[in-house]
Amino acid sequence: MHKQAEITEQTRQNFIEAFWSIYTTKRIDKITVKEITNKAGYNRGTFYEYFQDVYEVLEVIEDRSLPTLDELPQFIDVNTKSPIFINSFMELYQEKYKYYNYLLGDHGDPAFQRKLKNSLKSSIIRALEIKGNIDLVEIDFMLEYILSGMIGILIYVFQQMPNLPEEKIVALQYTLMQDDMVKKLLKMMK
Repeated sequence: MHKQAEITEQTRQNFIEAFWSIYTTKRIDKITVKEITNKAGYNRGTFYEYFQDVYEVLEVIEDRSLPTLDELPQFIDVNTKSPIFINSFMELYQEKYKYYNYLLGDHGDPAFQRKLKNSLKSSIIRALEIKGNIDLVEIDFMLEYILSGMIGILIYVFQQMPNLPEEKIVALQYTLMQDDMVKKLLKMMK
């Protein structure tokens, strides 16, 4: 029984990888199930056992690319007083670069940027709600501003400076986030 689950997951992963290799070279509206099945080495019927269509494969990839609450670390590094969620965000970016580079790029799904931002925002808000006595509307606006900037910089880097070293991106992110809004948010997180 356990062996069957492994085979099922491997088949699903094979479809995802076949789709992804095509998606990186072709717009999604031009990708066919036949192309995916040919590349993965399965028939169309097997594909439909796992996915409804090519858009569902993309949705699975996007969902797997969204950070979970347990992937987000403490928000403040007590040793440096710096927001390590910038570093955390960059670690997630680095780990999922293979996908973010395309999902946030020119040919990606425009809705993914919103999904990513909402995922990060809801995780941070849940962590802050534990502290209590916070203004959720204010936090929501602050996170919208901060995360839009962070994601916007990644999109800009993918489009304009794809070879910019990670350390430089983190340094720029941190420098840009040293305004009053970020300081206020960090104070709330203490």
